[in-house]
Amino acid sequence: MTEKAKIGFIGLGVMGHSMCSRLIKENLPLSIYSRTKSKAEDLIKEGAIWKESAKEVAESSDIVFTIVGFPKDVEETYLGENGLLRGAKKNSILIDMTTTKPSLEKRIHSACQEKKILFLDAPVSGGDTGARSGTLSIMVGGDKEAFERALPYFEILGKSISYQGPAGSGQHTKMANQIVIAGTMAGMSEALIYAKKAGLDLEKMVATISKGAAGCWSLDNLAPRVLKGDFKPGFMVEHFVKDMTIAQEEGDLMGISLPSLSLTKELYKALSAKGRSKDGTQALYRLYEELSGEKL
Repeated sequence: MTEKAKIGFIGLGVMGHSMCSRLIKENLPLSIYSRTKSKAEDLIKEGAIWKESAKEVAESSDIVFTIVGFPKDVEETYLGENGLLRGAKKNSILIDMTTTKPSLEKRIHSACQEKKILFLDAPVSGGDTGARSGTLSIMVGGDKEAFERALPYFEILGKSISYQGPAGSGQHTKMANQIVIAGTMAGMSEALIYAKKAGLDLEKMVATISKGAAGCWSLDNLAPRVLKGDFKPGFMVEHFVKDMTIAQEEGDLMGISLPSLSLTKELYKALSAKGRSKDGTQALYRLYEELSGEKL
């Protein structure tokens, strides 16, 4: 990284807040915005500059990262009256790290092209721990030139950064990621309930099977939280339901059936209906507890 770009960041939730902290630690000029200013107070104390809108962030930045909630939030952030495209400079780079609809990212990409602005869709995987440690997996679609320019900044935030292809490709890759995770979360929850009923030592069981063919990120990072009764969000249930819905809709458009995804989505919707939409995705175990009558 030879010359430091002026960075903007929009979205200071569980993931975005930690990502901003990493950028600040690199002494990068950082402008930030979130709908809830209270989320930004400690970042402002660390040196970030508060802006009153996405438009204002764009006006003062060479590269802007966004990681917001739902597709409607992405659309407002980029295409709204005070959105990024109202303030972005020619040849600046806008990077959406939200998990959202590939079709929406393609529309934003087209709008950016008309204004000579570069755009990347770059959703991430790795949860709150990955955001804090800078070990996120980042899946990137869009302008190759923009990817090359943004790579040094991606490397501050993630460990595995891959260019997947044209606009929307990053989001399609993330949908594949979420389909795998949907299956592993259900499998992990069922395995814990089964092992509990069988009278096993759950910590020993998890440590053993995670070293074999069943090994996965969910077992390594989320099963230990379940065993501690920790259901705080690294990634919220309501956001996972959103992701699975997008993946299912995309599958429908492609004419393919995703039965495992459909079943897991219904399980998470049932969990959400029980008031756990703001819990972490590992809270699926709580639903299995109710179904089996077996408590940790």
